[in-house]
Amino acid sequence: MLRTVLCYGDSNTYGQTTANKPDDRYRHDVRWPGVLRKLLGLDWLVIEEGLSGRTTVSDDPIEGAEKNGRSYLRPCIMSHKPLDLIVIMLGTNDLKIRFNKTPGEIAMGVGALITDIKSMPAGVDGRIPEILVVAPPPTAPDLKEWAPVFEGAYEKSRSLALHFERIANAHEAHFFDSALVVKSSNEDGFHLDAQAHSDLGHAIAEEIASIGWPG
Repeated sequence: MLRTVLCYGDSNTYGQTTANKPDDRYRHDVRWPGVLRKLLGLDWLVIEEGLSGRTTVSDDPIEGAEKNGRSYLRPCIMSHKPLDLIVIMLGTNDLKIRFNKTPGEIAMGVGALITDIKSMPAGVDGRIPEILVVAPPPTAPDLKEWAPVFEGAYEKSRSLALHFERIANAHEAHFFDSALVVKSSNEDGFHLDAQAHSDLGHAIAEEIASIGWPG
């Protein structure tokens, strides 16, 4: 049986590089969904849905309404269903000072996404897909040229995992704290380097295996 996982995230799912490159994106086999695809093998279809700048539930007044993760989630799911699993890794962009959100409010945005997923018969045979919430790693203390955009983000980012875990538990979703295996690159302060993508892909593969899928 071929299972399908949708990886729904921001630039760290898209594969934004930490250093300037011509296309500013890691290759398919370097970014974590690609690593996951190789590890899961032919039994899984891994769908990448990463967008740089994506928030949980907010239109971005500077980068545009298309950055709102909630607005796009429903049509995205409808495009790819039936789904066995949806991995949500968002929250870093919500730390931008222009959104003025607390860690708890960012987690509530993730909760809204979970609620939306559960309201749709997007799983196999009309069931609800499994949901894995992945807390992004804290930003680095030094956000380089991004510091004015992410003013106060470092302190807030360190408590995101705690709030995300509470929300995931309240909604009976799976949870993983990515900070257990990766950290934000010191190159720019909030993106993952190539090694971190590899480590995260391996960790999420283990989390997927632990869910306990029926034969």
